[in-house]
Amino acid sequence: MTSISIASVSPGSPALNGAKERVLQAAYELFAQHGIGAVGVETIIARAGVAKMTLYRHFKSKEELVLAFLQRREILWTHQWLETEILTTGKTPTEALLAIFDAFDQWFQQPDFEGCSFINVLLESTPNSSIHRAATAHLADIRTIITSQAAAAGLADLEKFAQIWHFLMKGCIISANEGNLSAAKQAKEAGALLLKSWPRV
Repeated sequence: MTSISIASVSPGSPALNGAKERVLQAAYELFAQHGIGAVGVETIIARAGVAKMTLYRHFKSKEELVLAFLQRREILWTHQWLETEILTTGKTPTEALLAIFDAFDQWFQQPDFEGCSFINVLLESTPNSSIHRAATAHLADIRTIITSQAAAAGLADLEKFAQIWHFLMKGCIISANEGNLSAAKQAKEAGALLLKSWPRV
């Protein structure tokens, strides 16, 4: 698996050219690795190789740039990487759910593993701010993937299941951030037990 901490051009992604894309690419790399609070506009400008006026021509504020970063993160991380990975790996919906933790295990071993940007931004941002709400919405989008697979697997009480499964996902990411590189394997074991006991429709 290639590193997912840095946006890569794929057939479905916008070509990384032009000043706006250079700014967004630079912001993506810096925000993903260091968080939104530690990265200032000047650092992004230096990485992108553009003038400050150019940045503000395309993004009216740092807040707007953070929102664009989160949107791109959803495209690249949530859909192009995680969703694609589990759908191509899991032969059944149940296997696809468990494959989340196999994908996470590979991710956790990457030398540039940076954790979940949505969680990081959620914790860094002011409650009820536009950035906080956006991070919350992007996390909810992950649960729609879980819900879809759970429904296909015939599980009951889908909303509750998706929340609990997401607890396992978020918990093992934080545990990996603490240094537990076996966190995904441990979460998969817990997930297998949960699936075995969860009621079916």
